[in-house]
Amino acid sequence: MQVSTTPTLEGFTIAEYCGVVTGEAILGANIFRDFFAGVRDIVGGRSGAYEKELRKAREIAFRELEEQAKERGANAVVGIDIDYETVGKDSSMLMVSVSGTAVIVHRK
Repeated sequence: MQVSTTPTLEGFTIAEYCGVVTGEAILGANIFRDFFAGVRDIVGGRSGAYEKELRKAREIAFRELEEQAKERGANAVVGIDIDYETVGKDSSMLMVSVSGTAVIVHRK
């Protein structure tokens, strides 16, 4: 499955549009990781705990997006938009949502 944020894929022709597909992932952040992430941010370091959680959420969201595209018979997704949000009480959860257009492409 090819995926892209661009509206087309170089070297391919879009033969058919199969509709909009989406993927979402919401992950709760552990209180201890939150505490230590805050300490690292104060001293200027990177927050490895948050980076790991965001990466994990993004991978889940993309997997869902690709599964939906395959169910529609598509072999690619174009025009992908990726959004990151904090949700829940005190913004205690991380949400990643991705959406794009499932398409069937052929080599030119």
